[in-house]
Amino acid sequence: MLEVSGLRKAYGDLRILRGVDLEVPAGSVLGLVGANGAGKSTLISIVAGLRRADAGSIRVGGIDAQAHPKAAARHIGLAPQDLGIYPTLTVAQNLWCFARLAGLRTRPARARAVEVAELLGLSPELGRRAEELSGGQKRRLHTAVAVLHRPALLFLDEPTVGADVQSRTGILQIVKALAAEGTAVVYTTHYLSELEQLEAEIAVLDEGVIAVRGASHEIVQRWGQAAVRLRFAGPVPELDGWVVDGAQLRPTHPVSDPGATAAQALIALGSRASHLIGVDVTRPSLESAYLAITGHALSEGTDDDLAA
Repeated sequence: MLEVSGLRKAYGDLRILRGVDLEVPAGSVLGLVGANGAGKSTLISIVAGLRRADAGSIRVGGIDAQAHPKAAARHIGLAPQDLGIYPTLTVAQNLWCFARLAGLRTRPARARAVEVAELLGLSPELGRRAEELSGGQKRRLHTAVAVLHRPALLFLDEPTVGADVQSRTGILQIVKALAAEGTAVVYTTHYLSELEQLEAEIAVLDEGVIAVRGASHEIVQRWGQAAVRLRFAGPVPELDGWVVDGAQLRPTHPVSDPGATAAQALIALGSRASHLIGVDVTRPSLESAYLAITGHALSEGTDDDLAA
């Protein structure tokens, strides 16, 4: 559904995309992961026709998106980071308005608005003005707008930022439902557990290219690292094979079994563990895999690459 090849984009001397190659099949969910400023929003905006690439090719459903942007756009749904809803209109009016803008006729537009509202738990709010909704409800409405026309290719850029548990659950459910219907979904988030819940393919965007691509469980298996920390309230004792890190001890080398490693350390410390207040054990995860791949942790926040 989406084929990107050799995509490049720079703002002056700042090169954001340095040759991105990416394919997203129909019916799949791709988690596009990268640090703030890595270029995720720039990539999405170029594919959606909002910005021009410096080089490279884009095909959406077989259509050359650069030569025929309007034709390609008919297949695309986009929910960017910033909310795009009319605050003075009701939920129902927002949904109907955007459904009509997407090309749905009056009766189908109203029916689809009701259907999507139900899927995202907004049915009780149909008569309320958007400005009266909670932050999570606004985020759900924002997502609903992007899926009204059943796009073949859907971009959700940090869809759950600031959302409550109910909103996150609703958004993840509709993503699964759309993928099951054949929609290709590109999903960016700093909450990597969401990508594990979606059983998404993962593409790590780092230094302007896709550094790693694969199923989430495969990436965790290959790159994920276990970790263990011993926390102390008083003086931190020295221990062979461990390094003092502030008020903690951590192993000097990667560990395969953090529980066993912690137990062995406690035995070796003996009475010197009297000031121990906690043991933190972390199993391999997408977060640790991302750290191993890029060399830096993934922090929460909005992607600011479009401000460049």
